[in-house]
Amino acid sequence: MLSDKQIKEISSRFLGDVKNGLAKNTHHSSPVKCYVTYVQDLPNGKEKGKFLALDLGGSNFRVLVVDLDEGKFEMESKIYAIPLEKMTGTLFDHIVTCLSDFLHEQKLQDQNLPLGFTFSFPVRQISLDSAIIQRFTKGFNIVDGVGEDVVELLKAALDRRQDIKVDVCAVLNDTVGTLMACAWKNQTCKIGLIIGTGTNTCYVEKIENVEMFEGKTNKSYVIINTENPAFGDDGKLEFVLTEFDKEVDSNSINKGQQIYEKMISGMYLGELVRLIVLKLIKENEMFGGTSSDLFNTQYLFETKYMSDIESEEAGKWEKMYTILMGLDMGHGNEQDFVNLRYIVEALSRRAAALVSACMVTLINKMDFNPVTIGVDGTLYKLHPNFRRMMLEYIGKFVKKGIKFELMLSEDGSGRGAALVAAAAIRARSEQLAATSKP
Repeated sequence: MLSDKQIKEISSRFLGDVKNGLAKNTHHSSPVKCYVTYVQDLPNGKEKGKFLALDLGGSNFRVLVVDLDEGKFEMESKIYAIPLEKMTGTLFDHIVTCLSDFLHEQKLQDQNLPLGFTFSFPVRQISLDSAIIQRFTKGFNIVDGVGEDVVELLKAALDRRQDIKVDVCAVLNDTVGTLMACAWKNQTCKIGLIIGTGTNTCYVEKIENVEMFEGKTNKSYVIINTENPAFGDDGKLEFVLTEFDKEVDSNSINKGQQIYEKMISGMYLGELVRLIVLKLIKENEMFGGTSSDLFNTQYLFETKYMSDIESEEAGKWEKMYTILMGLDMGHGNEQDFVNLRYIVEALSRRAAALVSACMVTLINKMDFNPVTIGVDGTLYKLHPNFRRMMLEYIGKFVKKGIKFELMLSEDGSGRGAALVAAAAIRARSEQLAATSKP
């Protein structure tokens, strides 16, 4: 468990890293990079028209068309697979082929619709519609694409086909989409948070605080993609790391990286539970000192088991027993069940406290009132207590008088991308109208 003093210290250290990430002379050395997204127009509910979205982040991708009419929202979408050979070669030609199929199916091929592109791989954003690919992850190996502009690659593939008209006007990551999808419904949404297999946060920052912004702008704010999973990579979280956190890190494929994420995300929480229980088994404190081959296997105690265990009424063990039987650990007694539930609850609470510490930093830094946090991700959605614990911790440490709420985001990577395009087009037309006035 983290003490109030520790949570305040984490929040303070995160603020230092955010400021360093935003500043030119310290950006390079800050583990929290605070990348400029160049998204400066949030939706206000007055967007109208049809908008396209591409959502690419794994072995499938989606194409969507969203029809907006001042607060009303209709959507059609289709999922396409990416064959293995396309993951190492002609990815963008394949995407455009599927986009063409979708637009012809919807009879939209000649409409030159604005498109927002959610590209969930590491990029260096140059402008709203320009982002340089840093590397591919998740099984993709497209050497030619690294160092190139993702929007230009998409446009080149569109030019090669010439049977559809599309205006690629924005590229973004899924965290920004999470914020935008909530902001369309609730204009007080200023933070986007994902807590799933991985985690990330974006927020709205005053332009004068963003030294890394390139080019000119007459707008007051821009969305910052913190990339805060790397918080602690320089040792700033060492004072709260346990031996189990260190073991998870040393056994991982990216040792020394994403330290914060390894303490809170769905990828790692279940493994932390397993390591703690294993130590207690070795010390003959749990399960009669006997483990099983399955329980000894890395990552086999899944984070979803934590949600199952915590959703069961106190003193009832049916779900836990089913989970343990599946791991050949059915030989436990009631005290083992009590201990396991305690470990699960303690790790869930610590994760919620760590997430909340960063939310408090951003809420206090932004100084908007009220503030809505748009949240997505399977851990947040499926865990029975995560939301409640976040409300408790944020409420405890946020500046007095600031009102805040947590709002579940719906399909940030899909509809959020369309809304980035829609807000950009709306702002463009508003600017044209303003400059054409006598």
